[in-house]
Amino acid sequence: MRSDRGNLTSRLVAAGSAVLLGLAGAAIAADPASASGHHPTPGSAGLGDRLYPLLGNGGYDVQNYDLSVFYPKKDPAQQVRGNVTITAVATQSLSRFDLDFGGDGVGKVTVNGRPAAFSRSGDELIITPQRPLDNHRRFTVTVSGFTATPISPNANSPAGFVTTPDGTIMAGQPDQSHQLFPSNDHPRDLATYTITMTAPVGWTATANGQPIRTTQRGGYVTSTYREFHPMAAELIQLAVGDFVTVNRAPVNGIPIRDVVPRRLADKLLPEAADERNEVAWMESKVGRYPFERYGSLVIDGDLGFALETQTLSLYDTTWFSLPTVILNPVLTHELAHQWFGDSVAPWVWSDVWQNEGHATWYEVLYAYETGTLKEYAGVTTLDDYYKRAYANGDRWRARYGPVAYPLRSDSIWDVFNPNVYDGGALALFALRQKIGVRDFERLERAWVAKYRGRSASTQDFIALASRVSGQDLRSFLNDWLYGSKTPPMPGHPDWTTTAVSSSAVAPALHR
Repeated sequence: MRSDRGNLTSRLVAAGSAVLLGLAGAAIAADPASASGHHPTPGSAGLGDRLYPLLGNGGYDVQNYDLSVFYPKKDPAQQVRGNVTITAVATQSLSRFDLDFGGDGVGKVTVNGRPAAFSRSGDELIITPQRPLDNHRRFTVTVSGFTATPISPNANSPAGFVTTPDGTIMAGQPDQSHQLFPSNDHPRDLATYTITMTAPVGWTATANGQPIRTTQRGGYVTSTYREFHPMAAELIQLAVGDFVTVNRAPVNGIPIRDVVPRRLADKLLPEAADERNEVAWMESKVGRYPFERYGSLVIDGDLGFALETQTLSLYDTTWFSLPTVILNPVLTHELAHQWFGDSVAPWVWSDVWQNEGHATWYEVLYAYETGTLKEYAGVTTLDDYYKRAYANGDRWRARYGPVAYPLRSDSIWDVFNPNVYDGGALALFALRQKIGVRDFERLERAWVAKYRGRSASTQDFIALASRVSGQDLRSFLNDWLYGSKTPPMPGHPDWTTTAVSSSAVAPALHR
C-alpha cells in the first residue's frame, strides 16, 4: 500500500467470536481421531494476530479457493452474490471451524458434500460439519448464495468492496476481503485461486492471475481467471464494469496488461507506460518476477492510497494526475510489493515493515537511479534522503511504536504509518551500511527466493541476514526494528534525531 496522506515527498504514508454448542457425544465418538486419543475440538476464531486478533482462523490450512461472483446488472452500487468452494487441510481434529465473513448473508454450507450447520457472530461464519474432520486430512467447504454489500471508502479503514463510476473493484488490505467472500483472511494462509465473474454483456471482468476462458450466454459474459501462485485473501482483485484491458509488450517474457475505465483510456494509458521499464529494473535488483503477469488497474476516484493487489496493482486517478517524476517511483513501490508483501507475505501484521520498508526502499532507489530524486523528494543523494528520515526516527517511534511493532490498529494509519514506510527503509539503509552493498543485494535476492510463495517473520529476516552476511546481526537488527530509540547509523556518527519528550517514547521491546 502507498498512501498519499501528508507530505508526498517525505512519504508520511502511507469482534469477539460466539461459542456454539459442540457436536453430540455420539457423533464425536464416531470420529476415528477420538479413538486414537485426539478428541475433536473447535478451530480457533482468529490466528491471534496482535493487531487483528480475529483475522484468519485456526485448525486448517487453505490450499485453494474456487470463487464465483455474479453481477446481475450494470450498476456499480448493486449487491452481488456468489459461491465459494474452499479446499483445505485440517491441522487438528476439528469439531467445528470458522471462516471470516462480514457480508450480508449466506444461503447454505456443505462440508465434503454434506449439509453443515452454521451460524454468524460478527465477522465469523461458524461451521459445524456432520462429522468431525480428521487431522491432516483434506476437506472441502462450500458456501453457496453468499451476498456482500459494497463498502464506501473512508478515512479510517481500507475501502474493501469499492464502487466507482465505472464499476466495482477490491481494496481488501488488511482486513476487508472477507466483506466480499468467506475466507481465511490472514496473510499467513496463502492459497491458489480460481475466480469466475459473471456480468452483463458490455461490462468486462478482470481478476488476479491468468485469463482462462470467457463465455457468453443469455445476455451475460462469464470470465474465469486462475492465480496459480499462492496469494493472501487481502490481495484479491475483481475489477468488473465498463473497463478496458490493454496488453503491452511483455518484459522478459512477463505479459503486461493495464485495466482502466473505457472513457478515460486515452488519458490514463500513456501515464502507465513506464511500468515496463520498472519491471526490468526490479528484476535486475531482486531476480525473476514471481507471478504470471503484471499491470496496473486505475479507477476514477480518490482512495487515498495505492495498493499491491497481486499481479494487478491498484491506483486512483489522483495518482495519475501527478507529474511522471512523482508517479513513476510510486508505480515502482507497488511493483516492488509483488516480491515483498505478495510473493513473500508477512507472518503477522506487525511484520508489515517487511512489505512497506522494502517497497519504499525500491521506490526511492528508482527515483535516485533514474535521476529524478531531486524532483521527487527534494534531495539529491540517498544519504541526504535517509539523513532526513533518521532525524524523524525517534519522533515516529514515540508516536507509532517501533518499526516492527506498531502500537495499535485503531485506524488503518496506525498500522500503515510512516515508521513502517520510511522507518523500515531506514532500517534497510542501516543494514546496507553495516554489511555492505554486495551482501545486502545478496540478502534481498535470497529473501525473495527462500520464502517465495510463503509467509515469513521479522525473525526469519534477521536470521537470513545473519547467515548471508556471516555476521550475527540479531542485536543490531533487533535494536533497529524493536527499539524505542533510533540506533546510531553505521558510517554516519554525526546523524542526529529530533528530540522527543521521554514521556512520549514507546517502551523498548526485547526479542
